[in-house]
Amino acid sequence: MQYRKLGSLTTSSLGLGCMGMSHAYGTNLDDASAQALFDRAIDLGVTFFDTAEVYGPFTNEELVGRGLRKHQDKAVIATKFGFTIGDAEKAARPSGLDSRPERVRAVAEASLKRLGIETIDLLYQHRVDPEVPIEETVGAMADLVKEGKVKALGLSEASATTLRRAHATHPIAAIQSEYSLWTRDPETNGVLDTCRDLGIGFVPFSPLGRGMLTGALKDLSKLSESDFRRGLPRFDQENFDANLALVSALENMAAEKGVAPGQLALAWVIAQGDFIVPIPGTTKIANLESNVAATEIMLSPADIAALGSIVAPEKVAGARYNEAMSKMAGR
Repeated sequence: MQYRKLGSLTTSSLGLGCMGMSHAYGTNLDDASAQALFDRAIDLGVTFFDTAEVYGPFTNEELVGRGLRKHQDKAVIATKFGFTIGDAEKAARPSGLDSRPERVRAVAEASLKRLGIETIDLLYQHRVDPEVPIEETVGAMADLVKEGKVKALGLSEASATTLRRAHATHPIAAIQSEYSLWTRDPETNGVLDTCRDLGIGFVPFSPLGRGMLTGALKDLSKLSESDFRRGLPRFDQENFDANLALVSALENMAAEKGVAPGQLALAWVIAQGDFIVPIPGTTKIANLESNVAATEIMLSPADIAALGSIVAPEKVAGARYNEAMSKMAGR
């Protein structure tokens, strides 16, 4: 395993996105299965783990906290705040955004308890709140750093302009956004350029296209009724069928190289810069091992160009988000 820098943090070059263990995809890992997954990740050299208050809500942080309790000396744990969440006893659901300074502190304190740690390694604002100046939110986050409750700060799905304003208030270690062969907005909206300019790490979530680029998903009927991909335009049946052709081309190139298509897709993301640390999620140890093995794949400039052409964004059918979700990204 190679290691990379996210601001002041040092992490494995590949992290583990933990959301799908208990949120969004209709899966709820039991403690024993989750523990085995975390143990194997640590064995493989993975040190970076991503969760959030809203995943569950709340339960994912608790799962991560339990799973990493005996690995705290090796684990870099990132979590996020920013959504308004109702009463946990009444089927809590996110209902809006809230990044007021007092909310930042309250959520951080609660996350520390759920995770069972004394310091959050990386605290992200999950989505930019248009009602609260970013300077106020980051100022409150910076207070937590001064108090030793947080080590480093991050943003998620923010614009390049917001990222620069935030970084001017307090150094931002990382920004998290969707980035993969089929989602390349950060290349054109200035976010990657800003990261390079300011020395900020970039953490791609869904680097495997929410599972599509692994080649394992061929039939939408296999998705559970609660799988949130059912609400994403790219997974509408017509778009999905069109996108399968891109996946087929990716599979052909992977077969020529003797690797899995998902490994090829991950290797492409990792090759985009030494400040990039993708966080593919999985609930299966075999998939985790396959993802980690992708960090050893060396791509030539010709390989990188070929992959970029095979799954070029203009060939992808459907938007990445529905209208409601799109409004919360890129502020």
